[in-house]
Amino acid sequence: MAKQTKRITPFNPLDKTNLGESVAEAMLQQPVHPLPPDEPFIGAGIYAIYFEGDFALYAEIAGQNKAEQYRWPIYVGKAVPAGARKGGYGLGADPGQALYKRLSEHAGSINDAENLNLSDFRCRFLVVDDIWIPLAESLLVEMYSPLWNQKIDGFGNHDPGKGRYNQQRSPWDVIHPGRAWAYKLQPPSNDEHVVREGAAAYITRTKAKLMAQQENALDEE
Repeated sequence: MAKQTKRITPFNPLDKTNLGESVAEAMLQQPVHPLPPDEPFIGAGIYAIYFEGDFALYAEIAGQNKAEQYRWPIYVGKAVPAGARKGGYGLGADPGQALYKRLSEHAGSINDAENLNLSDFRCRFLVVDDIWIPLAESLLVEMYSPLWNQKIDGFGNHDPGKGRYNQQRSPWDVIHPGRAWAYKLQPPSNDEHVVREGAAAYITRTKAKLMAQQENALDEE
């Protein structure tokens, strides 16, 4: 019987996934900054926030970010030009300080939390052309499964404004109370104990997946 010839898919550098991965990898190569960065800057793009403090629930996450390794972000996000937020692509729109302002907003949420210290957080960021921002963010979320993206959601929420407080308080605000506007929201469906239990299980499960990915990457080198 004739031996079948193996077919190898050719690498296409212009494939959208490969392009997105190149953007995500470029962000991961950026230096680590305080949250928010020391100086304002112009641009939109993507970012990762890292925790390295002693909040007990996040001990395994912090352990991955010790000794300036920063291997497991607790949150990944994007900041797009104003045109993109209104439903357009924002192509060619002046981004202003969209990325810096978004990081500053996150710093404000952490500062408001009663049980977090802003000094325990760091960030990486990359100013990116508009069209690649959503794809790169999605790939980073898929790559790292950040806790505040996938399990304890609500960190990136804004004050919904007067007359819109009929939604429930987010899991993030349950675990990290302190944002004044969040107290105006309706009681959450799950209490703090349930949210913490779910988060702990998620962290353990996700850490095992990330460690396996890191070992596979080392084997391939």
